[in-house]
Amino acid sequence: MTSTDPTPSRVLVLNSGSSSVKYQLLDMAGPTRLAAGLVERIGEETSRLVHTPLTGGDKRETHGPIADHGAALKAVSEELAKDGLGLDSPELAAIGHRVVHGGLKFSAPTVITEEVMAEIERLVPVAPLHNPANITGIRTAQALRPDLPQVAVFDTAFHTTMPEHAARYAIDVETADAHRIRRYGFHGTSHAYVSRETARLLGKDPSEVNVIVLHLGNGASASAVRGGVCVDTSMGLTPLEGLVMGTRSGDIDPAVTFHLERVAGMSTDEIDVLLNKKSGLVGLCGDNDMREIRRRMEAGDQRAVLAFDIYIHRLKKYIGAYYAVLGKVDAVAFTAGVGENAAPVREAAVLGLEELGLAVDGELNAVRSDAPRLISPEYARVAVAVVPTDEELEIATQTYALVRSGDGAEGRGV
Repeated sequence: MTSTDPTPSRVLVLNSGSSSVKYQLLDMAGPTRLAAGLVERIGEETSRLVHTPLTGGDKRETHGPIADHGAALKAVSEELAKDGLGLDSPELAAIGHRVVHGGLKFSAPTVITEEVMAEIERLVPVAPLHNPANITGIRTAQALRPDLPQVAVFDTAFHTTMPEHAARYAIDVETADAHRIRRYGFHGTSHAYVSRETARLLGKDPSEVNVIVLHLGNGASASAVRGGVCVDTSMGLTPLEGLVMGTRSGDIDPAVTFHLERVAGMSTDEIDVLLNKKSGLVGLCGDNDMREIRRRMEAGDQRAVLAFDIYIHRLKKYIGAYYAVLGKVDAVAFTAGVGENAAPVREAAVLGLEELGLAVDGELNAVRSDAPRLISPEYARVAVAVVPTDEELEIATQTYALVRSGDGAEGRGV
């Protein structure tokens, strides 16, 4: 690069699933979103790519077989090129990857080396549904642009600050250490972003604010954040622990698994599928879409009512627990698909907690907006907020800051 060349400021964010790739291209000089899209059903005849230029132009959708992640990223590159945003551009500074599990070694964004890849692969047994897909996305992107820094941003990183008394399970220490059994937590990128934005909404520095963050989507998690630092979170060794979710059970007596094996004759894999894919809201009432559950409740469907009540009961338990952990709470922040859009969930979660200083204003809660906002009345001691999450921006911000700093992977637990 010559002295007259502009400093590269674009970051491509990739979130690779087993059969999908979500992506956003951002210019961090703004920051400005340039394009976003999704490739789904990779490996099938019915693959679909949806691409949206965000600086002008119409959404484009293509259908047809996309064989693998390599073909998917090639198709993404071609769509970006149509908008003058090709991945061969010298303005592209880095590619940032969402990686679900980073274990204890990665507490910050990390430039991906072969040593880093080896550690991500070693963590596959504790993230078998996610890390393999993340690895595939990284390898594919490396082949596409081997000259660019590739940065991993870990879902678990924000939670590595949990004290040992919050992170440890009460099982034999030697067994736990030998098999990496501890509470790692997930959705960390969202919890980091939302806790920081909540402080901004209150007009304070994150170091001055204690926040309970409720990330409520199909996957759901809560966190207790003291002064910008996570001190507890609801997910554990895997994303199964904690709140009731769309298809996951959340907290459950471990002996249920022994009982199902001994009495029902179920295998380990069958129990795994039951708890991760056939439980939660879908197991309770057959639906994991909160909008449909609310519609059924209004029609008098008692299974839907019970599912909603169980969901809210667990949510309240975590609010109360994290209030106790923090001692003092400045705000409770709702985020993600359900948290941002389901006003009845927010109202029900706070109802009855007035003695804790929590309340929701009905009119403010009913407002639909993409902006961070308070929904608590002025008299409430604890602010209740809706803060839309932006994991892609958080990944891009962390990626760009790391690349600009020139720190590489040194000193980042590798």
